[in-house]
Amino acid sequence: MTTTLLTNRRGRTLLGALAAAGLLLTQAAPAAQTIGKPQSFDYAWLKGHARTLAQQPYQSHEGEVPEQLESLSWDDYQQLRYDKEHALWRDSDALFRGELFHLGLYFQTPITMYALEDGQARELAYDRDLFDYGKSGVNARKLPKDLGFAGFRYQFHTDWQRDVVAFLGASYFRAVGAEMQYGMSARGLAVDTAMPDGEEFPLFTHFWLETPAPGSDTATVYALLDSPSVTGAYRFDITPGETLTMKVDAAIYPRQPIDRLGVAPLTSMYMVGENSSRTDWDWRPEIHDSDGLLMHTGGGEWIWRPLANPSSLRFNAYSDASPRGFGLLQRDQQFDHYQDDGVFYDRRPGVWVEPTHDWGEGSVQLVEIPTLDETFDNIVAFWNPAEPVEAGRELLFSYRLHWGTQRVVPRNQARVVDTFTGLGGVVGQRREYFSQRFVVDFAGGPFPMLGQDTTVEPVITASSGTVEITSARPQHAIDGYRAMFDVVPPDGSTDPINLKLYLAIDGRPVTETWIYQWTPPPADQRDLRNPGHL
Repeated sequence: MTTTLLTNRRGRTLLGALAAAGLLLTQAAPAAQTIGKPQSFDYAWLKGHARTLAQQPYQSHEGEVPEQLESLSWDDYQQLRYDKEHALWRDSDALFRGELFHLGLYFQTPITMYALEDGQARELAYDRDLFDYGKSGVNARKLPKDLGFAGFRYQFHTDWQRDVVAFLGASYFRAVGAEMQYGMSARGLAVDTAMPDGEEFPLFTHFWLETPAPGSDTATVYALLDSPSVTGAYRFDITPGETLTMKVDAAIYPRQPIDRLGVAPLTSMYMVGENSSRTDWDWRPEIHDSDGLLMHTGGGEWIWRPLANPSSLRFNAYSDASPRGFGLLQRDQQFDHYQDDGVFYDRRPGVWVEPTHDWGEGSVQLVEIPTLDETFDNIVAFWNPAEPVEAGRELLFSYRLHWGTQRVVPRNQARVVDTFTGLGGVVGQRREYFSQRFVVDFAGGPFPMLGQDTTVEPVITASSGTVEITSARPQHAIDGYRAMFDVVPPDGSTDPINLKLYLAIDGRPVTETWIYQWTPPPADQRDLRNPGHL
């Protein structure tokens, strides 16, 4: 087995020091040193540990970092880079390499990291020589020797420079598909999202990074989740590809009753788009990581819910039993719709959640929070089980996360490709009352093969108000159909109106179901905008 020779920044050989300390690194060992005795580890042990921990009071370690790390700016924090020469498994036959994140800025809870190999775990020791501090202003010599880490990221053998997955902050993590573009995030768990008393953010406090088998395209990571309300044991099997797939096993142990538990939570950003232009002062036409929530219900129905940037917080719950999948997706992948050549919103990956067992009854819940800035993640979607969450229980969930710009589409049905909204009425005629126009484009499915004598009808329902001026006509540019209709809200009401639409042939649905929530403006803001010549 080949010995890895390490040197510090002054060029002095560390080989002798490591050998004297019993920490000599070998070809199969991680570049960071390990400390303590090896301990047996498997997922069963982790579940037992999480269950035991849930019976004890929660202990927070937030803020246990030096002041010089707390006060870093975002740009300064970006200067703290892990030295790629010390990447985990760099000198092995593994198809993965790992790097560790430094504590600082928003990341102020020390995370314990372990190297795991052949069922034996040893803690990874913090070493300031693993990092380049750049122009951050951080005095590395004054940092504690047992500081700890903030998280980690992996690269795959196809590109050693760019990440394929990263875990950083609370229980957040991100991944990429073939486009190698980060976007939205997932989380281990959500607790009381959009509840009056505030949200709780559980943390992954410990990670076990298993040494990848030589030549294997799957890396396995274990994590311990902890918070005042709940603990959890997680296993992630990560397989990069055109669409990166994560197999997730989660065992959840509540410390106390939880009003709103969010399983497989997804977090994204939607600021401005074709159907929601409340914050349209930016020069770019659209700004969002995701443009819709897609659901595949237990009954087989495909539902598309466009996202929006509302003027006040909106919460929706879509009841279901045994869901087949849900996800936040970026269906619009045309650069000219965004014109952003810096962060490339057209390349942002979506995430599709696929349960691998029966989740029972519950609801997919969607939270939309107002935002004036694209750096704020204002969209959250998750599964909420119907059965009350009580202390002392074990909740088991398994699912796959699919990351990428893949088109998750219903089989043999057309999908929604665009949603536009604007003032209703008839062009060239004076408006006598206020209405809102909705335009929905569908593509795919049976539309490219329809004969000219086929009649396509829109099926529209509204929870209140009046629907009028309905139509459905071919949209040849997309090999699809365009549905249009106006909604006249009740006089003076600003209560949200829930809308539902699909296209049918001979009474049979041929598209996925489009659903939307529209909040009418106050009566004094319902400008009819009639031109002077009418």
